[in-house]
Amino acid sequence: MTDKIPGTPYQSKRYSFRSETTITGGTTIRNSIPRESGPADYSREMAEKRLAFVEDLSGVKTHHLRQYSFDPAMLPGNIEHFSGVAQIPIGFAGPLLMDGEHAKGEFFIPLATSEGTLVASYNRGMKVIYESGGVKTTIQDDVMQRAPVFHFEDARVCRDFGIWIKEHFLEIKAQAETTTRSGKLRDIEQYPVGKLMFLRFNYTTGDAAGQNMVGKATFVACEWIRSKYPDIRRYVLSGNIDTDKKPSRINMLRTRGKRVTAEVTIPAALIQKIAGTPVDILVQHRQVSSLGCFLAGSNNNGSHSANGITALFIATGQDVANVSESSAALVYVEKTPTGDYYFSITLPSLIVGTFGGGTGLATQKECLELLGCHGAGKVQKFTEIVAGTVLCGEISLASAVMAGDWVTSHDKYGRNR
Repeated sequence: MTDKIPGTPYQSKRYSFRSETTITGGTTIRNSIPRESGPADYSREMAEKRLAFVEDLSGVKTHHLRQYSFDPAMLPGNIEHFSGVAQIPIGFAGPLLMDGEHAKGEFFIPLATSEGTLVASYNRGMKVIYESGGVKTTIQDDVMQRAPVFHFEDARVCRDFGIWIKEHFLEIKAQAETTTRSGKLRDIEQYPVGKLMFLRFNYTTGDAAGQNMVGKATFVACEWIRSKYPDIRRYVLSGNIDTDKKPSRINMLRTRGKRVTAEVTIPAALIQKIAGTPVDILVQHRQVSSLGCFLAGSNNNGSHSANGITALFIATGQDVANVSESSAALVYVEKTPTGDYYFSITLPSLIVGTFGGGTGLATQKECLELLGCHGAGKVQKFTEIVAGTVLCGEISLASAVMAGDWVTSHDKYGRNR
């Protein structure tokens, strides 16, 4: 860090930056990151000024941060203090053969990662799935929540409020939907605790992931509720029972985002070829693995769903923090009457979008377009592709573990020498 005199504003070698003064029994001068108001803040010039600021303070010269191919004017709503880009390698795995209700045919999957062996592993799984006839996918539910909590004088008043909510649902729904064209309030769950009423407002959100959408809709609905129900002491828009960006049992059971299952039946001869073990041993291994997850208190009895989901999320402009919920997974396997290996994985809280957020960024839009998944009417197709990709990764890793080449594969592909 470059030396500076405490209590004095920092002067860059190239630019002068504003400083803020705070009086707390004295005067403290804080260096401020350069910025402008409005659209002028999203320009190459302002990005260069911010880089100059951190370069001069740190004494580190940057080169790669400032290499990008898009106009920063497209970024309002995606980032603040834009200064450069993080370049993450993207590799393609495939073809992934899909037999979904929305995703059919072959797809080459963009995976953004810095972990060696990841793309190779998913590619290996996709080869197995291809030889087995493809992965079948089914979306069972689609819902996004905001969960306010209301405070009352006692539990009886709280109970009566719950009855009132049920009686006035259609009016609440109408208020919530004034804020959005695509969001629809489906129902409201109730979880009373003492004199507190936790509510979960459940919405469908079209092609958007929808967290901001449902937050605004629920706020308008709650303000209307407060104006009509005088016994409310106060409410808070989030009582945390929606567990936004946190894994939770309620979202695994009740769904947050998309609930989707991917499944495949792999012939016994192919299992023997890739894993070197009979189907019975793989089924037993899955039982043991699930027991280990139970002992650990995991939200996932699979192997590594977060790997494929994260790599796809980065490549396609999803909110990567949603991996915390989206990586929850439920694996079920069995030996079929014909002796083959049935494998399914259910993602109960997969949060994805093909419209809004980061999906319109330059690289991420291209990746979605390569999958035929950018824009309106494509979110269910993308949901199925994500689930199919996750299944391929599970098959590949389980096979590598049983075949004994898990460590040697990482040693070969995953060591940055």
